[in-house]
Amino acid sequence: MGIYEKGFERPSPIQEVSILIALTGRDILARAKNGTGKTVSFCIPVLEKLTKITTLFKVPLPSVIIVPTRELALQTSQVCKELGKHLKIQVMVTTGGTSLKDDIMRLYQPVHLLVGTPGRILDLTKKGVCVLKDCSVFVMDEADKLLSQEFQPSVEHLISFLPQNRQILMFLATFPVTVKDFKDRLLKNPYIINLMDELTLKGITQFCAFVEERQKIHCLNTLFSKMLQDHRNRAFHDFRNGACRNLVCTDLFTRGIDIQAVNVVINFDFPKNAETYLHRVGRSGRFGHLGLAVNLITYEDRLNLYRIEQELGTEIKQIQPHIDQAIYCQ
Repeated sequence: MGIYEKGFERPSPIQEVSILIALTGRDILARAKNGTGKTVSFCIPVLEKLTKITTLFKVPLPSVIIVPTRELALQTSQVCKELGKHLKIQVMVTTGGTSLKDDIMRLYQPVHLLVGTPGRILDLTKKGVCVLKDCSVFVMDEADKLLSQEFQPSVEHLISFLPQNRQILMFLATFPVTVKDFKDRLLKNPYIINLMDELTLKGITQFCAFVEERQKIHCLNTLFSKMLQDHRNRAFHDFRNGACRNLVCTDLFTRGIDIQAVNVVINFDFPKNAETYLHRVGRSGRFGHLGLAVNLITYEDRLNLYRIEQELGTEIKQIQPHIDQAIYCQ
Protein backbone atom coordinates (compact mmCIF):
# COMPACT_ATOMS: atom_id res chain seq x y z
CA MET A 1 0.00 0.00 0.00
CA GLY A 2 2.88 2.35 0.75
CA ILE A 3 4.39 1.74 -2.68
CA TYR A 4 1.02 2.32 -4.34
CA GLU A 5 0.41 5.56 -2.47
CA LYS A 6 3.88 6.85 -3.44
CA GLY A 7 2.70 6.62 -7.05
CA PHE A 8 5.30 4.08 -8.19
CA GLU A 9 4.03 2.19 -11.22
CA ARG A 10 7.09 0.23 -12.31
CA PRO A 11 10.54 -0.49 -10.89
CA SER A 12 13.61 1.20 -12.29
CA PRO A 13 16.40 -1.13 -13.52
CA ILE A 14 18.32 -0.98 -10.21
CA GLN A 15 15.13 -1.66 -8.23
CA GLU A 16 14.16 -4.57 -10.47
CA VAL A 17 17.43 -6.37 -9.74
CA SER A 18 18.37 -5.40 -6.20
CA ILE A 19 15.05 -5.77 -4.34
CA LEU A 20 14.70 -9.47 -5.10
CA ILE A 21 18.34 -10.26 -4.30
CA ALA A 22 18.22 -8.30 -1.03
CA LEU A 23 15.17 -10.28 0.09
CA THR A 24 17.19 -13.50 -0.17
CA GLY A 25 19.53 -12.25 2.57
CA ARG A 26 22.63 -12.02 0.38
CA ASP A 27 25.15 -9.18 0.62
CA ILE A 28 24.94 -6.71 -2.28
CA LEU A 29 27.31 -4.23 -3.88
CA ALA A 30 25.23 -2.21 -6.33
CA ARG A 31 26.53 0.47 -8.66
CA ALA A 32 24.11 2.80 -10.40
CA LYS A 33 24.10 6.45 -11.35
CA ASN A 34 22.17 9.20 -9.60
CA GLY A 35 18.47 9.46 -10.25
CA THR A 36 17.96 5.74 -10.91
CA GLY A 37 16.01 4.97 -7.72
CA LYS A 38 18.71 3.61 -5.42
CA THR A 39 17.00 4.74 -2.19
CA VAL A 40 13.84 2.75 -2.87
CA SER A 41 16.02 -0.20 -3.93
CA PHE A 42 17.07 -0.77 -0.33
CA CYS A 43 14.13 0.78 1.57
CA ILE A 44 11.62 -1.72 0.19
CA PRO A 45 13.55 -4.90 1.10
CA VAL A 46 14.52 -3.49 4.52
CA LEU A 47 10.88 -2.76 5.34
CA GLU A 48 9.70 -6.07 3.91
CA LYS A 49 12.21 -8.02 6.00
CA LEU A 50 11.12 -6.12 9.13
CA THR A 51 7.53 -7.29 8.60
CA LYS A 52 8.77 -10.90 8.78
CA ILE A 53 10.23 -10.47 12.27
CA THR A 54 7.46 -11.85 14.48
CA THR A 55 9.09 -10.68 17.73
CA LEU A 56 9.67 -7.21 16.34
CA PHE A 57 9.24 -5.29 19.57
CA LYS A 58 11.64 -7.57 21.42
CA VAL A 59 14.50 -7.01 18.97
CA PRO A 60 16.69 -4.04 20.07
CA LEU A 61 17.47 -2.73 16.57
CA PRO A 62 16.97 -4.97 13.52
CA SER A 63 18.05 -2.57 10.73
CA VAL A 64 20.40 0.40 10.23
CA ILE A 65 20.89 2.66 7.20
CA ILE A 66 23.94 4.95 7.19
CA VAL A 67 24.46 7.89 4.83
CA PRO A 68 27.13 10.62 4.61
CA THR A 69 25.02 13.76 5.14
CA ARG A 70 22.28 15.07 7.40
CA GLU A 71 20.06 16.05 4.47
CA LEU A 72 20.29 12.60 2.90
CA ALA A 73 19.49 10.98 6.27
CA LEU A 74 16.34 13.09 6.61
CA GLN A 75 15.30 12.33 3.05
CA THR A 76 15.92 8.58 3.39
CA SER A 77 14.04 8.32 6.68
CA GLN A 78 11.10 10.13 5.11
CA VAL A 79 11.01 7.66 2.21
CA CYS A 80 11.06 4.77 4.71
CA LYS A 81 8.22 6.32 6.71
CA GLU A 82 6.12 6.90 3.60
CA LEU A 83 6.67 3.39 2.21
CA GLY A 84 6.06 1.83 5.62
CA LYS A 85 3.20 4.03 6.79
CA HIS A 86 0.83 1.03 7.01
CA LEU A 87 3.30 -1.09 8.98
CA LYS A 88 3.87 -1.09 12.73
CA ILE A 89 7.47 -0.02 12.27
CA GLN A 90 9.20 2.82 14.10
CA VAL A 91 11.75 4.74 12.02
CA MET A 92 14.24 7.07 13.72
CA VAL A 93 16.73 9.49 12.17
CA THR A 94 19.87 10.64 13.98
CA THR A 95 22.67 12.93 12.79
CA GLY A 96 25.32 15.24 14.14
CA GLY A 97 24.22 18.79 14.92
CA THR A 98 21.13 17.64 16.80
CA SER A 99 20.52 16.92 20.49
CA LEU A 100 22.31 13.76 21.61
CA LYS A 101 20.16 13.64 24.75
CA ASP A 102 16.95 13.58 22.69
CA ASP A 103 18.30 10.70 20.61
CA ILE A 104 19.24 8.74 23.73
CA MET A 105 15.73 9.19 25.15
CA ARG A 106 14.20 8.13 21.85
CA LEU A 107 16.23 4.91 21.77
CA TYR A 108 14.76 3.85 25.11
CA GLN A 109 11.53 3.37 23.11
CA PRO A 110 11.13 0.72 20.38
CA VAL A 111 13.04 1.61 17.20
CA HIS A 112 13.12 -0.87 14.32
CA LEU A 113 14.94 1.12 11.65
CA LEU A 114 17.65 3.67 12.41
CA VAL A 115 18.76 6.07 9.66
CA GLY A 116 21.71 8.36 10.30
CA THR A 117 25.28 9.46 9.80
CA PRO A 118 28.08 7.13 10.96
CA GLY A 119 29.62 9.43 13.58
CA ARG A 120 26.39 9.97 15.51
CA ILE A 121 25.33 6.31 15.38
CA LEU A 122 28.80 5.29 16.57
CA ASP A 123 28.53 7.72 19.50
CA LEU A 124 25.20 6.17 20.53
CA THR A 125 26.57 2.65 20.10
CA LYS A 126 29.66 3.26 22.22
CA LYS A 127 27.43 4.68 24.96
CA GLY A 128 25.51 1.39 24.95
CA VAL A 129 22.25 3.09 23.93
CA CYS A 130 22.19 1.92 20.32
CA VAL A 131 22.40 -1.90 20.51
CA LEU A 132 23.51 -3.54 17.27
CA LYS A 133 24.00 -7.16 18.39
CA ASP A 134 20.76 -8.22 16.65
CA CYS A 135 21.03 -5.85 13.65
CA SER A 136 20.45 -8.18 10.71
CA VAL A 137 20.51 -5.62 7.86
CA PHE A 138 23.13 -2.86 7.53
CA VAL A 139 22.74 -0.52 4.54
CA MET A 140 25.43 1.85 3.26
CA ASP A 141 24.10 4.47 0.84
CA GLU A 142 26.65 6.57 -1.09
CA ALA A 143 29.13 3.94 0.08
CA ASP A 144 32.00 5.43 -1.93
CA LYS A 145 31.74 8.57 0.21
CA LEU A 146 31.25 6.56 3.41
CA LEU A 147 34.54 4.76 2.71
CA SER A 148 36.48 7.97 2.20
CA GLN A 149 39.10 8.97 4.76
CA GLU A 150 36.55 11.14 6.57
CA PHE A 151 34.09 8.34 7.39
CA GLN A 152 35.76 4.93 6.98
CA PRO A 153 37.12 4.55 10.56
CA SER A 154 33.66 5.20 12.02
CA VAL A 155 31.97 2.87 9.52
CA GLU A 156 34.31 -0.05 10.22
CA HIS A 157 34.05 0.52 13.97
CA LEU A 158 30.26 0.37 13.65
CA ILE A 159 30.44 -2.89 11.71
CA SER A 160 32.49 -4.45 14.52
CA PHE A 161 29.36 -4.24 16.71
CA LEU A 162 27.21 -6.18 14.21
CA PRO A 163 26.50 -9.92 14.51
CA GLN A 164 28.37 -12.37 12.28
CA ASN A 165 25.25 -13.27 10.29
CA ARG A 166 24.44 -9.67 9.29
CA GLN A 167 23.52 -8.66 5.75
CA ILE A 168 25.35 -5.65 4.24
CA LEU A 169 23.85 -3.74 1.30
CA MET A 170 26.15 -1.21 -0.39
CA PHE A 171 24.86 1.30 -2.95
CA LEU A 172 27.25 3.63 -4.77
CA ALA A 173 28.16 5.20 -8.10
CA THR A 174 31.96 5.03 -8.22
CA PHE A 175 34.26 2.15 -7.29
CA PRO A 176 37.51 3.44 -5.75
CA VAL A 177 40.19 1.15 -4.27
CA THR A 178 38.82 1.69 -0.75
CA VAL A 179 35.50 0.14 -1.77
CA LYS A 180 37.17 -2.92 -3.31
CA ASP A 181 39.26 -3.44 -0.18
CA PHE A 182 36.18 -3.12 2.04
CA LYS A 183 34.19 -5.55 -0.13
CA ASP A 184 36.96 -8.16 -0.07
CA ARG A 185 37.35 -7.97 3.72
CA LEU A 186 33.82 -7.55 5.06
CA LEU A 187 31.24 -8.70 2.50
CA LYS A 188 30.35 -12.38 2.24
CA ASN A 189 29.98 -13.62 -1.34
CA PRO A 190 28.29 -10.36 -2.41
CA TYR A 191 26.00 -10.16 -5.41
CA ILE A 192 27.51 -7.51 -7.71
CA ILE A 193 25.15 -5.21 -9.63
CA ASN A 194 26.67 -2.80 -12.13
CA LEU A 195 24.30 -0.57 -14.04
CA MET A 196 26.77 2.26 -14.64
CA ASP A 197 26.27 1.99 -18.40
CA GLU A 198 22.53 2.45 -18.01
CA LEU A 199 20.73 5.80 -17.97
CA THR A 200 23.97 7.78 -17.93
CA LEU A 201 22.52 11.21 -18.58
CA LYS A 202 19.22 10.17 -20.07
CA GLY A 203 16.70 12.99 -20.21
CA ILE A 204 19.25 15.73 -19.49
CA THR A 205 20.08 18.41 -22.04
CA GLN A 206 23.53 19.89 -21.36
CA PHE A 207 24.84 23.32 -22.32
CA CYS A 208 28.00 25.27 -21.61
CA ALA A 209 28.56 29.02 -21.52
CA PHE A 210 32.07 30.46 -21.84
CA VAL A 211 32.73 33.22 -19.31
CA GLU A 212 35.61 34.89 -17.50
CA GLU A 213 36.25 33.93 -13.91
CA ARG A 214 35.72 37.48 -12.62
CA GLN A 215 32.26 37.50 -14.15
CA LYS A 216 31.22 34.47 -12.11
CA ILE A 217 32.52 35.66 -8.76
CA HIS A 218 30.74 39.00 -9.07
CA CYS A 219 27.40 37.14 -9.10
CA LEU A 220 27.78 35.46 -5.73
CA ASN A 221 30.50 37.13 -3.65
CA THR A 222 28.05 39.16 -1.55
CA LEU A 223 25.57 36.34 -0.90
CA PHE A 224 27.33 33.83 1.34
CA SER A 225 30.02 33.93 3.99
CA LYS A 226 29.16 31.07 6.37
CA MET A 227 25.76 29.38 6.84
CA LEU A 228 24.82 28.03 10.25
CA GLN A 229 23.27 24.54 10.39
CA ASP A 230 19.79 25.85 11.19
CA HIS A 231 20.03 28.32 8.31
CA ARG A 232 21.07 25.48 6.02
CA ASN A 233 18.18 23.34 7.23
CA ARG A 234 15.71 26.18 6.64
CA ALA A 235 17.04 26.84 3.14
CA PHE A 236 16.72 23.16 2.24
CA HIS A 237 13.24 22.92 3.78
CA ASP A 238 12.03 26.01 1.91
CA PHE A 239 13.49 24.72 -1.36
CA ARG A 240 11.85 21.31 -1.03
CA ASN A 241 8.49 22.88 -0.18
CA GLY A 242 8.63 25.37 -3.06
CA ALA A 243 8.98 28.49 -0.91
CA CYS A 244 12.10 29.39 -2.91
CA ARG A 245 13.07 28.36 -6.40
CA ASN A 246 16.89 28.46 -6.28
CA LEU A 247 19.50 26.69 -4.17
CA VAL A 248 23.28 27.18 -4.02
CA CYS A 249 25.08 24.14 -2.60
CA THR A 250 28.35 22.22 -2.43
CA ASP A 251 29.29 18.87 -3.95
CA LEU A 252 28.69 17.02 -0.67
CA PHE A 253 25.09 18.22 -0.58
CA THR A 254 24.40 16.91 -4.08
CA ARG A 255 25.05 13.28 -3.14
CA GLY A 256 21.76 11.42 -3.30
CA ILE A 257 19.51 14.36 -2.51
CA ASP A 258 16.27 13.79 -4.41
CA ILE A 259 13.98 16.76 -4.93
CA GLN A 260 11.41 16.02 -7.61
CA ALA A 261 10.95 19.65 -8.64
CA VAL A 262 14.60 20.13 -9.63
CA ASN A 263 14.82 20.29 -13.40
CA VAL A 264 17.71 22.75 -13.87
CA VAL A 265 21.26 22.51 -12.50
CA ILE A 266 23.82 25.28 -13.04
CA ASN A 267 27.48 24.39 -12.49
CA PHE A 268 28.96 27.67 -11.27
CA ASP A 269 32.42 26.06 -11.07
CA PHE A 270 32.82 23.31 -13.63
CA PRO A 271 33.81 19.95 -12.04
CA LYS A 272 37.28 18.51 -12.50
CA ASN A 273 36.15 14.90 -12.96
CA ALA A 274 33.30 12.91 -14.46
CA GLU A 275 32.17 11.46 -11.12
CA THR A 276 31.49 14.89 -9.62
CA TYR A 277 29.77 16.04 -12.81
CA LEU A 278 27.38 13.07 -12.68
CA HIS A 279 26.55 13.68 -9.02
CA ARG A 280 25.76 17.32 -9.74
CA VAL A 281 23.72 17.10 -12.93
CA GLY A 282 21.95 14.03 -11.59
CA ARG A 283 19.81 16.42 -9.52
CA SER A 284 17.87 17.01 -12.72
CA GLY A 285 16.67 14.29 -15.03
CA ARG A 286 15.72 11.97 -12.15
CA PHE A 287 14.36 8.61 -13.32
CA GLY A 288 11.62 9.22 -15.87
CA HIS A 289 11.94 13.03 -15.91
CA LEU A 290 13.57 15.68 -18.08
CA GLY A 291 16.31 18.05 -16.98
CA LEU A 292 18.70 20.78 -18.05
CA ALA A 293 22.35 21.32 -17.06
CA VAL A 294 24.10 24.63 -17.74
CA ASN A 295 27.87 24.79 -17.20
CA LEU A 296 29.85 28.03 -16.79
CA ILE A 297 33.17 27.35 -18.52
CA THR A 298 36.33 29.43 -18.17
CA TYR A 299 39.44 29.12 -20.32
CA GLU A 300 41.03 26.91 -17.66
CA ASP A 301 38.04 24.52 -17.75
CA ARG A 302 38.27 23.73 -21.45
CA LEU A 303 40.37 20.56 -21.08
CA ASN A 304 38.16 19.19 -18.28
CA LEU A 305 35.12 19.87 -20.44
CA TYR A 306 36.57 17.83 -23.31
CA ARG A 307 37.75 15.01 -21.03
CA ILE A 308 34.41 14.66 -19.22
CA GLU A 309 32.56 14.58 -22.54
CA GLN A 310 34.84 11.75 -23.68
CA GLU A 311 34.61 9.76 -20.44
CA LEU A 312 30.82 9.97 -20.26
CA GLY A 313 30.24 9.61 -23.98
CA THR A 314 28.09 12.72 -24.00
CA GLU A 315 27.99 16.13 -25.70
CA ILE A 316 27.83 19.45 -23.87
CA LYS A 317 26.73 21.98 -26.47
CA GLN A 318 27.33 25.71 -26.45
CA ILE A 319 24.31 27.44 -24.97
CA GLN A 320 21.73 28.87 -27.34
CA PRO A 321 20.20 32.39 -27.23
CA HIS A 322 16.83 30.78 -26.58
CA ILE A 323 16.24 27.46 -24.78
CA ASP A 324 13.03 25.61 -25.51
CA GLN A 325 11.33 24.84 -22.19
CA ALA A 326 10.04 21.57 -23.64
CA ILE A 327 13.52 20.02 -23.24
CA TYR A 328 13.42 20.30 -19.44
CA CYS A 329 9.77 20.87 -18.47
CA GLN A 330 7.04 18.27 -18.81
